[in-house]
Amino acid sequence: MSDVNATIENEIKSQDVVVFMKGTPQMPQCGFSGQVVQILNYLGVPFKGVNVLADQNIREGIKAYSNWPTIPQIYVKGEFVGGCDITREMFQSGELQTFLAEKGVPVKTAAA
Repeated sequence: MSDVNATIENEIKSQDVVVFMKGTPQMPQCGFSGQVVQILNYLGVPFKGVNVLADQNIREGIKAYSNWPTIPQIYVKGEFVGGCDITREMFQSGELQTFLAEKGVPVKTAAA
């Protein structure tokens, strides 16, 4: 299990925003992963997608690592943010944009 945790930690540290998801950012394999990709793309946030369908150890390991039962899972600067519902609610309230900006992650702003 420690090898899986080390792999997960390396992924989380590899980029400012990392999404453990079903499928890839170019081809999400579930609606929840797709929603997270849409939100991050809309905000212009660069992120790395980790396809949990490609590795069963990562798929189960990320749930234990975060103590969160569902996928997708979003990490910002190594901090677990949540899944699809939390990300969507934060986005709709503007909290996600503020959180990303506070963490130093560039966010595209709407043209005024």
